[in-house]
Amino acid sequence: MDELVAIGSKDAGCMLKPVVLTEEELNQYYLGFSNEIIWPLFHDFPSRCNFDPAYWDMYQAVNRKFAQVIAQNARANDYISVQDYHLMLVAKELRGMGVESNVGFFLHIPFPPPDIFIKMPWRSQVLEALLEYDLVGFQTMRDRNNFIHCVEALTKGIHHDARRQVSTIAMPNREIRIGSFPISIDFNEFARQAADRVVAERARELYEAIPNCQIILGVDRLDYSKGIPQKLRAFRSALERFDDLHGKVALVQIVVPSREDIAEYQELKTEIEGLVSEINGKFTQPGWVPIHYMFRSLDRSELLAYYRAADIALVTPLKDGMNLVAKEYCAANTDRNGVLILSEFAGAATQLRRNSLLVNPYDIEGVANAIHRAYNMSANERRIRMRRLRKSIRKHDIFWWVDSFLRAAIAYDT
Repeated sequence: MDELVAIGSKDAGCMLKPVVLTEEELNQYYLGFSNEIIWPLFHDFPSRCNFDPAYWDMYQAVNRKFAQVIAQNARANDYISVQDYHLMLVAKELRGMGVESNVGFFLHIPFPPPDIFIKMPWRSQVLEALLEYDLVGFQTMRDRNNFIHCVEALTKGIHHDARRQVSTIAMPNREIRIGSFPISIDFNEFARQAADRVVAERARELYEAIPNCQIILGVDRLDYSKGIPQKLRAFRSALERFDDLHGKVALVQIVVPSREDIAEYQELKTEIEGLVSEINGKFTQPGWVPIHYMFRSLDRSELLAYYRAADIALVTPLKDGMNLVAKEYCAANTDRNGVLILSEFAGAATQLRRNSLLVNPYDIEGVANAIHRAYNMSANERRIRMRRLRKSIRKHDIFWWVDSFLRAAIAYDT
């Protein structure tokens, strides 16, 4: 373990410290509370939650483990940054250990509205723990406001000022800052790698392998929140309703394996593959296969080649904290001729809505209409939209995200 951590520290450019979990802790804290309660609940799927009390006990215990390692290694003036839903209780545990350092938290997934959040049996404990942070960051203003509304509904004696991007919640003896900090990508690095000769050549090969077609690209992790079956049904609807798409478009759907040992995810995979088979069986013609389906991970170079080859990106999650595929596609679209079809329920829609084709992923015919519109979009409109998308993502890149979060933290500290 020590040798592996030493290697990782060298590669990371910083000192890493392990938090060792038992198999039982991993099952109940990570697979259990994090992924059977928080993940579905915060993505608006409360019916998929398993509110097992044992999960909550283990979630508290493992958060305490993380806090202990932090407390043992942090210095008095360190700023402590905690990331994502697996560690929402860390600040509370640190305060109990006497750590007075400034502690910030960023949630990478959505935060639900009160009518969803209150279904969690430990809602008050989670809120109280989040209010122990000095700064709590969310992907969008909607997520930030949902959190504030939950605090108002479930916590007494608080006052808030929500007039700014970074608002304040006043507690009886302290203030917490609550902000929206949309995460992003290293735009320049993606664009540079996408322009590489090897990537460009591979993109050309992919394009030539599906001749005379506009390539529609979907890249999604295997998860019910990604809306892959709904996407496939929308593509089927487009083929049923628009004859001019026949032989002229091809959907390349890449599904990245995830949690394959869980029965629910196996069922989802089976449903996806059944839809692909059904659609291809109905519409395939000599020389044209409507859907090219892959169930595997791609390395960075191969993924960039698919981004470059794609004429249209179909990014339609049912709910997503941000969805960086949308931003990666635009950054890699160095020819500036792609069209982004984007779910209004992805966090990225807040930033990219004006120049993407925004859709409701539950609206099968609406998504089909967007596919048809994207196919028929003029080259000039494509260039204008993609230029604006790339400009926005370049301006608000990953370095902007880090800077904006730390500025909010430092302003609070001073």
